[in-house]
Amino acid sequence: MTRPLRADAQRNRERLLEVAAQVFASDGPQISLDAVAKQAGVGIGTLYRHFPTREALIEAAYRKELARLCDAAPGLLETMPPDRAVRAWMDLFAEYMTTKRGMADALRAVIASGGNPFAQSRDRMLDAIGTLLSAATAAGSVRADVIPGDVLVSLSGVCLATPEPAQAEQAGRLLDLLMDGLRYRG
Repeated sequence: MTRPLRADAQRNRERLLEVAAQVFASDGPQISLDAVAKQAGVGIGTLYRHFPTREALIEAAYRKELARLCDAAPGLLETMPPDRAVRAWMDLFAEYMTTKRGMADALRAVIASGGNPFAQSRDRMLDAIGTLLSAATAAGSVRADVIPGDVLVSLSGVCLATPEPAQAEQAGRLLDLLMDGLRYRG
């Protein structure tokens, strides 16, 4: 059984994951772990206590980004109408894809070492989308025949078609178009 982390240790771990996602996305997997630790404001020993290998850090940073995306669904539904929550989640998905794209080389290194950072990604995203769509369908704002897997594929396609930050405006228009296609027109 694993002991819960002390509050300061948990803060250090969270800060390391936040910094790791940023630097692996911007600088790639070659960035030194010492630089990650320094930017997070901790020592290299602290980094290695939490993440014994580079691959463990990369995989944990990716999973943290996935959790941030998927765990946002209930909060969005608490703060806005379901159809707006669906659209807001689409924006979060686009941000997630940007980070994931930036981390691609780092994630390939994890896979090459035998890890599988994507093991539960699809299921977690489908659950989040399903939760949002169910609420929007119950509210009468989204068609009842919308399948979460189709929405996930459509979101992925928009993000793959508009990969550059300069294309963010176009991505937003495409996500609006996708949302319009989901709406109930009864």
